[in-house]
Amino acid sequence: MYIIFFLLPWLLIGLGVLAVGFRGPGGPRQLMAGTSAGFKLLMLVIYLGVGLTVPAIVLANRGKAEGATNHLQTVVPSAQVQKGKTLFRATCASCHTLAAVNARGVIGPDLDRIGTMTPARVLSAIRIGGTGQNRMPAGLLQGSNAAAVAAFVSAVAGK
Repeated sequence: MYIIFFLLPWLLIGLGVLAVGFRGPGGPRQLMAGTSAGFKLLMLVIYLGVGLTVPAIVLANRGKAEGATNHLQTVVPSAQVQKGKTLFRATCASCHTLAAVNARGVIGPDLDRIGTMTPARVLSAIRIGGTGQNRMPAGLLQGSNAAAVAAFVSAVAGK
């Protein structure tokens, strides 16, 4: 359905240009005066064929293009990961950068570039306060809240 809404305006614009081109006083008609009706029909078919085929091919293959969709877009998160996402936004997003929640923190490390994030690694960072250099408060989250954030971060960081 979206393809029709995309193609229809372009088709109408193209037909308008074609009509104006063949209507002008002497211009295109003089160039085409010695040509047969078959050639004119062939040109119209080529024009419409390319004008419809190329956009249709591009639209049909857009899902296969590099970077067309995020692979996480089709993954349904568990309740724990969803809870972790909410907690991350409320507690961690002001300091850390994480593309999955559009967080652009400036103090903490960019979690998309830090390397492999396992739930155990994230839980350890929450428990001791990052790397233990007092740049992040230790024990910022506890118990199931910490586990939920760890599940969320390990599921989306760097992906």
